[in-house]
Amino acid sequence: MKIRAAIAGATGYTGGELLRILLNHPDVEVVAATTTSSGGTPVAEVHRDLFGETGLKFGTELNDPDVLFLCLGHGLSRQFIDSHEIRPECRIIDLGNDFRLDGDYAGRSFVYGLCEQGKDLCRSAHDIANPGCFATAIQLALLPLAASGLLADEVHVTAITGSTGAGKKLSETSHFSYRSDNISIYKLFTHQHLAEIRQNIGNIMGNSPSGAHPAATQGHPHTGTCPAVNFVPMRGDFTRGIFASVYTRAAHGYSEDAYRELYDSYYGPSPFVFHSESPVSLKEVVNTNKCLLHLELHDGYVHIASVIDNLVKGASGQAVQNMNLMFGLDETAGLRLKASAF
Repeated sequence: MKIRAAIAGATGYTGGELLRILLNHPDVEVVAATTTSSGGTPVAEVHRDLFGETGLKFGTELNDPDVLFLCLGHGLSRQFIDSHEIRPECRIIDLGNDFRLDGDYAGRSFVYGLCEQGKDLCRSAHDIANPGCFATAIQLALLPLAASGLLADEVHVTAITGSTGAGKKLSETSHFSYRSDNISIYKLFTHQHLAEIRQNIGNIMGNSPSGAHPAATQGHPHTGTCPAVNFVPMRGDFTRGIFASVYTRAAHGYSEDAYRELYDSYYGPSPFVFHSESPVSLKEVVNTNKCLLHLELHDGYVHIASVIDNLVKGASGQAVQNMNLMFGLDETAGLRLKASAF
């Protein structure tokens, strides 16, 4: 029997990407795509890439799903839960930011669903808070360091995202005339994803083995507190993808080969995160659930380039990966997607 899935807020970019994946998922039946603005409209009229793929129409009823995906504006998931009858047995995966910092709400306990951090947590979770897109790219660059006690100094991040990261609702900075042939900085050092990065990386560091590399803690007691993350987010003149440039001071005596072995080992069990010895680019990940990492050492600093598709690994693909884990499916089900490399 297939998993019955409903999507709330299905007219947006993440909702459309989720529909694309779930309609082709071998173990899922999409039973509802809800909206407050397009009731009765065929899904394929809003998401033209699905023309010929489905006869589903947008509606307001959830139709008794086994799993509910919340693809709503930030701050709206709690309102949706309060205003709809959702069976306690129905699992919820929230793609907004309502439960990333505080997961307890309405008798539910949302687990932070960064799949590569701990699959057992995701497998045992009843409800999941999907990480943010920037947070995913940045944390995947830092997880091996944090888990091994090698993240001791402040972190510097410059990351650029495509226009879909701003959502469908138009604003001055999302119009074509502004975005085209243009790059700009926004939310300098104050981006909302910083809070979940600091909290989650701090939790990982607090749980890392006591036998951490000694060079990592010289002058920096390993307290489980995330070092400062200095984040410069940028808007790019393209539609999809995140390229994050992340660097921090290297542990004394730790070679580039040692770092690369660490990343290869940490992500060895992952079907979607890969360390590349060659430089990486967005072309290799857009339209896929992959994250590619490239690591180099320079003058006492370790630099990690991290690239993902903000709508797939940074949102809907990771949500489906979490669903697969929650329901005991193959982690890669429905997610073997090819990049548009040319």
